[in-house]
Amino acid sequence: MLNWSINQIKLGLKYAWKISRNTSDFKINSIITCNDEHHSGKGEAAPNIRYNETPEVLLNSFEEFLSAGANEIKNAVDLSILLHKINAPNALRFGIEQAYIHFLCAQRNESIYDFLKIDKPLKTNTCYTLPIMEPSSIIKFFNENNLNRFAYLKIKISVDGALDEIKTLSSIYKKPILIDANEAWKDPDALINFTHNLKGINIGMIEQPMHSSMINEYKYVKPRVTLPLMADESFCSQVDFKELKLQFDAVNMKLMKAGGYLNGLRLIYEAKKYGFKTMVGCMVETTLGMSGAYAFSGLCNLADLDGYMLIENEPFKLLSEENGEVYLNQ
Repeated sequence: MLNWSINQIKLGLKYAWKISRNTSDFKINSIITCNDEHHSGKGEAAPNIRYNETPEVLLNSFEEFLSAGANEIKNAVDLSILLHKINAPNALRFGIEQAYIHFLCAQRNESIYDFLKIDKPLKTNTCYTLPIMEPSSIIKFFNENNLNRFAYLKIKISVDGALDEIKTLSSIYKKPILIDANEAWKDPDALINFTHNLKGINIGMIEQPMHSSMINEYKYVKPRVTLPLMADESFCSQVDFKELKLQFDAVNMKLMKAGGYLNGLRLIYEAKKYGFKTMVGCMVETTLGMSGAYAFSGLCNLADLDGYMLIENEPFKLLSEENGEVYLNQ
C-alpha cells in the first residue's frame, strides 16, 4: 500500500517578482511524497493564480485525492484515471505524478530518463527573466546579476512603458531578447503597432501578448507581424494544435500546466509534429520541480529554467548554473 503526504513550503524571493497581472515577494509551493516501506519519491506543485490555483485549493484537492483511493493505486494508468476523476488542478497533477514516477524509478532502480525513454541532457542554455521594473533600474539590475552570461534574456512587460524597458535592455545586451507580456494587450492593432517599433532590436520572440481567449485576435495579428509569437497561457494540458497553428509560431510547455511528465511529453512531440518551435519553461519552483523541466530540455529548441534562481535559500540544490548553462548536481 502506498503512503502519500503533502507539505507546503514558503519560498522567499530574492526580489519582487512583478509581471503584468500581479507582484509576489514569496511563493507557497507543495512538496508531495509517495512511499512504501522500501522506496520513496517526491514531487512539487507550484500553484498559479492565473489558473485559479492557490495553496488552499491544492490542499483541498489533495485531500480529495486521498479520499478517492490514492493508497490503492497500482500503476500510472490508475493514477491518471484517479486524477481525472477528481479534476485535480494541473499543478497538483504534476506534483503527484512526479512523486509517483520518482517512486517507481526508485523501485525499479532506473532514472527518469530511462522511464520516459529520453536522452539525459548534459548542460542546457537557459534564459534569465527580468521582472517588470522602471527602465532606469534595468542597467543596475543587469550588471548586479551579471546577466550578460546568458545566451538570451526574457523581459516581463506591461503595455505601459514596454518600449522604454526593451530599448534600455537592448542598449546593453545585444543577444536575443524574448518579450513576455503575460496577456497584457487588449487591442490587437496596438500590439501590431508596438511590434513595428521594435525594428533594429534583436527580438527573438513575443510570448503570449494577449489573453488566451482572444483566439480571433491572434489569428488577425499573426500574419501582420514579422516577429514569432509564442503561446504560454494558450498552451496548457489540452491543445487543439490545428487552431493553435493559426495563432502562434512557438509554444512554451510547462509541466505545471501540462499536469505531468507523460502529458508534457505528448505535448512536446505533438507540437514538433505541427512545426512549432518548442520551449520548456517553468513557474517559480524549487529545483525539485525544475529537475523535471530540465529533463525535457534536450527535446526543445529553448529553455527557460530560471525559476529556482529567484528563490532565497533554495532547499533541494538539485541544479546549478554556470555561464548561463544549467546542469544536474547528481
